[in-house]
Amino acid sequence: MKQRVYLTFSADTVREPLIWKMGHEFDVVTNIRTAEVKENMGLVGMEVEGEQDEVERALAWMAEQGVRVEPIEQNVVEG
Repeated sequence: MKQRVYLTFSADTVREPLIWKMGHEFDVVTNIRTAEVKENMGLVGMEVEGEQDEVERALAWMAEQGVRVEPIEQNVVEG
């Protein structure tokens, strides 16, 4: 399955390599489609691909790290 999400990083999480960690902790492939990162916040639009339960576990883990995870309802990162 492929899940498209927005990840919103706060000042506390923006400097942590959490996307890299997620790709190593879970059997998922991450594909960053868009990003805006500043000193005190970050917004990343990305695809997470893998088995459904692994994708769900990976995104739940990301939320546990303090990152807001929101599904992208429309295909807004394409094009």
